[in-house]
Amino acid sequence: MSSNDNTISFPELIKLKRDDGQLSPAEIRTFVQGVISGAIQDTQIGAMLMAIWQKNMTDEETLALTREMMNSGDKLEWPEEWLVVDKHSTGGVGDKISLPLAPALAACGCKVPMISGRGLAHTGGTLDKLESIPGFNVNQSVQQVKQILQDVGCCIVGQTESLVPADRVLYTIRDATSTVDSLPLITSSIISKKGAEGLSALVLDVKFGRAALYKDLDSARNLAQSLVKAGNRLGVKTGAVLSRMDAPIGQSVGNAVEVCEALECLKGRGPDDLTELVTILGGHLLSMCRHSCTLESGKKEIAQKLKNGEALKKFQAMLVAQGVSADVARSLCSDDTDYFQHMRRAAHQTELKVQDDGAVLDIDGLALAEVLHKLGAGRTKSGEKIDHSVGAEILVKMGQRVQKGESWIRIHHNSPDLSSHQCSGLQKALVIGSHNKYKALPRVAEFIHPNNPNMF
Repeated sequence: MSSNDNTISFPELIKLKRDDGQLSPAEIRTFVQGVISGAIQDTQIGAMLMAIWQKNMTDEETLALTREMMNSGDKLEWPEEWLVVDKHSTGGVGDKISLPLAPALAACGCKVPMISGRGLAHTGGTLDKLESIPGFNVNQSVQQVKQILQDVGCCIVGQTESLVPADRVLYTIRDATSTVDSLPLITSSIISKKGAEGLSALVLDVKFGRAALYKDLDSARNLAQSLVKAGNRLGVKTGAVLSRMDAPIGQSVGNAVEVCEALECLKGRGPDDLTELVTILGGHLLSMCRHSCTLESGKKEIAQKLKNGEALKKFQAMLVAQGVSADVARSLCSDDTDYFQHMRRAAHQTELKVQDDGAVLDIDGLALAEVLHKLGAGRTKSGEKIDHSVGAEILVKMGQRVQKGESWIRIHHNSPDLSSHQCSGLQKALVIGSHNKYKALPRVAEFIHPNNPNMF
């Protein structure tokens, strides 16, 4: 254990961690303060991040790092009577859950200050999806966020400049130094931001599978346990759902087409797997913050808000509050509308055909997302522009019997033609076989409860 000495130099701190030493809370505070003040050089930050990546951190070090990052900027404060909740996903393909979930929770009486991110690599970003809607403004001040929550109950915004400034610096350097996949660094990045939101409860959707950061359940469980532990120890009631991320969520992938599907979910006619995930995550939040007595009653309340139109009304009000014209918001949320009357449609739609008779055994979300990324739907580095109109509509469902020559996917693209390489990549994403080989797997594998005594 190192000494509790605030005057220790940055090179000494790096050496201590590099040599597998444990940093004290005071030493971690010195590091974080050096990051936000600019006193520590980017090369030294990178060296410390690599030392953490190589040598890991204890639970106490991770908690101290998370707390110092959370305290590096402003923290949001709300009226005491507000029930403030949020959800965070580790990212996936077709993950549009936040769009119907936030207004459904608001319809239940919760306040949802959802601070979201942009897509990077093959994963889609919630902010990018919403910016498919003309006029939608993800940049809101803290005062504007408070007003929208007061008036509507939910908002979906980008991270403000004043919240967790240490994370913006560290995340950029993590990306440049290949230290993104460090468990303590992931934990501190996610939980510091959620802690600064002043939440009553937080549910985490931790993905595992081919199209997820963690490919297997055990690795995802380790991350979920780390996040749940840190969140609860910082005073936020935190639980985590472990969900599969092999096939895309729902039937649409891409920014504008996912907004269309989210609106369908809000109108009570979304794909079953999307609706199921929304109700499960919402149900856990409602039961965790004791709005509902049980998980089942929480799920039923979320499902009811999707069916009776109350969640849709909240979404429409959120659109207007965040800059969308009242006429466009009303049209998008009307029962029978052409969504592409308001959102840009790609110049070309190309359908690919099933190549064999049989049943749909699998759809590889990662392979699909990688092709869409190359067509312009995603970005390789932060700040790159994306094409909101690029996307895919999947025309078949898992387990469905299909015939050779039947269309299985519709690609929205602006390039004149899909290349043979892109077509080949898309066709490889579809697995056809004998129906008796199909095994339906539940999206949700397990839930890590905030009150699990084995966690602490």
